[in-house]
Amino acid sequence: MHCVPEHRLLRRQLAGANLYLVGMMGSGKSSVGRILARKLAYRWLDADQVLETAAGRKIPSLFAQEGEEGFRVMETTVLGQMGQWHSCVVSTGGGAVIRPANWGIMRQGVVVWLAAAAELLLERLQQDPTSRPLLQCPDPAQRLKDLLAAREPLYAQADVRIVQTGSMTSEAVAAAVLEALPMALQAPPKRCGRSATP
Repeated sequence: MHCVPEHRLLRRQLAGANLYLVGMMGSGKSSVGRILARKLAYRWLDADQVLETAAGRKIPSLFAQEGEEGFRVMETTVLGQMGQWHSCVVSTGGGAVIRPANWGIMRQGVVVWLAAAAELLLERLQQDPTSRPLLQCPDPAQRLKDLLAAREPLYAQADVRIVQTGSMTSEAVAAAVLEALPMALQAPPKRCGRSATP
């Protein structure tokens, strides 16, 4: 796999540092992650898929059997393993930002927040057949808004923030990330140790 020529300099600047994509469910972390990995000649990893493989169970089953707290502990273990690798684009789970330990891992690379309004997220999720355990409730729209409100201050601690509109394709979002990365690599790293409940 070869890096797209116009991104060779960026790849050298990254020097193998992982990119961690954070954001709510429906924010496009998987589709954008694949594109970024292709353009940078990086490996793409979906944290939830890696977790499912390691546990031998699907995410909804893990939530049902382990509860959210048990799931989050497993998620941190998986992120820790991926943090030992290099040259990866990691699409994290939407709630990965709520545990300070996960930030300790992700801070070793570059954290990119794919931001989107609740209305856009809901529209995308309604078109996505994937089961989302946290939205299995009587009012998923309100639940999504509540989760977004609780997590936004944590997402905001990312090194890069890309605000999406409904007209942006995954390719356009990935291009915006690539354009923003050089500035982020020059900026002093952000630090955080705060925790928050989802």
